[in-house]
Amino acid sequence: MVAQKLAAASWLPVDFRLPAVPQASLGILAFEAAAAMSRLLSLHRSLSEQEVSRLRSDAMRSSGVAYLNSTDQAFLLRLACAELVLSLDAAAAAVERLGLRCGIDFGGVYASLKAGAHDARIDPLLAKGLKVKAKKMERLVAATSRLCSEMEALGELEADERKLTSRGWIRHSGPIPAKVNTDPPPLMAGGGGDMFGADSLRQEIKTQLLKVRRLKEESLWNKSYEKAVGLMARAACAVFVRICTVFGHYVPGLPPPMPCTAGDSVQARLPLSRHKPGVDWRKVLDAPPSTLGGAGLDQQYANVIVSAEELLQMEAEGRQEEANAERAEMYEMLPGKLRAAVRSKLRDWWRDPGPLDAGLADGWKEAVARIMAWLGPMAHDTVQWQAERTMDRTRRFDGGTRVYALQTLRWADKEKAEAAIVEVLVALSCICWYEERRRGSVRHTSIR
Repeated sequence: MVAQKLAAASWLPVDFRLPAVPQASLGILAFEAAAAMSRLLSLHRSLSEQEVSRLRSDAMRSSGVAYLNSTDQAFLLRLACAELVLSLDAAAAAVERLGLRCGIDFGGVYASLKAGAHDARIDPLLAKGLKVKAKKMERLVAATSRLCSEMEALGELEADERKLTSRGWIRHSGPIPAKVNTDPPPLMAGGGGDMFGADSLRQEIKTQLLKVRRLKEESLWNKSYEKAVGLMARAACAVFVRICTVFGHYVPGLPPPMPCTAGDSVQARLPLSRHKPGVDWRKVLDAPPSTLGGAGLDQQYANVIVSAEELLQMEAEGRQEEANAERAEMYEMLPGKLRAAVRSKLRDWWRDPGPLDAGLADGWKEAVARIMAWLGPMAHDTVQWQAERTMDRTRRFDGGTRVYALQTLRWADKEKAEAAIVEVLVALSCICWYEERRRGSVRHTSIR
């Protein structure tokens, strides 16, 4: 029993124990911790009642998803669940790496939780109640994000100072001049003697250093490993329990309820599920070859659709030169197969375009608007989803909700998607032809 308690204490977050020795602070690893915290916050928000309701009633039942992706609700829920679990795995891996630096074995605890196996180290968390301290984490992430920006600004100021110093050395180096210039140095515009602005730059650096020092105190920089890991460990476990609660009735592969612990109020909400040990959630998200994602065309086609939207807007606003350039660029994006399909349809139409007909042009515009009403949002979601996957420096501290892959063109049926895009491009070409002819007819009439 004593050995079990000691084993449990070896990983517990700092709020369960108060070590006598000073704890090391995160320092530069604060940015990695903040990125992991942001991911956990994003997952926490995505699993709220409101967001889950929006996923099931809006995203999964949208016209585009139903037509191009699937109407199988169980399949779509499995995709969403797999994406959430993999995102949580990435955050948990970061927590595990940070935990190893302070003797916290979170990797083992998380593995037990996912396997549905009893682990004495989980009991204290359950007894206290699994909660995501979202407000506290938000404050820490926001302060760490500001610290990152201010440290970059400080680096730029210090680089400017080094350039000034270098310029000063260059000015005073080299061969001794034949005649020493005794004229006073040129004054700055403000009338001072600070020729290169060095004094004002030093003052700016001093102010910036104070900002950075203050933000280090407020952010994760000066927080101990145990404090940060404890906060994230509890959040990661809570998020996984929430995933089981939301998806357990519909998605095989999630663990069964955890063993009962006195005082636990969370596990009662864990659903029974058909547990399949060792589920590879990455394979669940592998798009088959019959889809745009499986063919590697989802991002390319999304860009084409977004360009078509912009082209339609340009035509409506009469920005002809921009529209021509956009149209040429858009057609360059098309794969050879799609370009041939568009040309084939247009060739049949060009044989007998008929007279100018405003009613026919309106019909084309209505057809494009009808298709773009469901195809456009999927294209924009695809672009956003891809941007979120890259997680560049401007997005790594963003804890907002994310787009699911099931909302994008990744899972779109390739033949259906290509047919819809061809229809849009053919109609756009006809609209552009009509507008050009109409403008030419108006000019010809005015000249006469």
